[in-house]
Amino acid sequence: MANPIKRAEGLAPVLSQDSFEKLQSIMYVKQKEKGSSLFWEGDPADKLFYLLEGRAKTTKTSDSGRALTMYLHQQGDLLGQMDPFQDSVHGFSAEITEDAQVGIIQRKDLEVLLWQHGDLAVEFMKWMGMMHRLTQTKFRDLMMFGKPGALCSLLIRLSNSYGKMKDGQIVITLKINNTEMADMIGATRDSVNRMLSDLKKEKVVDYTNGCFIIKDLPYLRDVCHCENCPKEICRM
Repeated sequence: MANPIKRAEGLAPVLSQDSFEKLQSIMYVKQKEKGSSLFWEGDPADKLFYLLEGRAKTTKTSDSGRALTMYLHQQGDLLGQMDPFQDSVHGFSAEITEDAQVGIIQRKDLEVLLWQHGDLAVEFMKWMGMMHRLTQTKFRDLMMFGKPGALCSLLIRLSNSYGKMKDGQIVITLKINNTEMADMIGATRDSVNRMLSDLKKEKVVDYTNGCFIIKDLPYLRDVCHCENCPKEICRM
């Protein structure tokens, strides 16, 4: 990649612009169509993927065969599972959900870069730590406070990733249906319908023109026992 691009906001807490440009120097770019796969669960984890354009989602398959949506990735996200200097496999699958341009980083090239630049190695470890913490908080949301807590946490994460303030309320610009939300919290569509109906009756959320509107964020935080994680952790 010849022309430097600006580091994404989501990487800013852990990766300097200089380190990002070093990573950019070893990327090669591919076009990926909606519905195509980046990797499957169990594949060798020998690459990282940087979304220059488009969107993707990461899923985890349960023993029953159901795919649970773990992350929604957007332009500027670095995704993939990699343990430098040792072989590993992906614990998730990743699918392109909107036509994308992807920068691909090979593990062998990254290893050379990490050996050469100690500052990049430290920052890369911070990124890995941030991703591990993100995964831990996702499982906390799913397991600790029931489906209502998981749904409220999901709405908070969506607001952090796709929310825009308007008239004192948060409009979630990503259009998402109840079935997709059910797949993100391991619930049924009917149970999500009921929980959202209850939240609407309490005037906590609303739904207009295909977008959710959060009217009472403190209510959602109380239900899911929000720990006030930074937005780079409390995100989709």
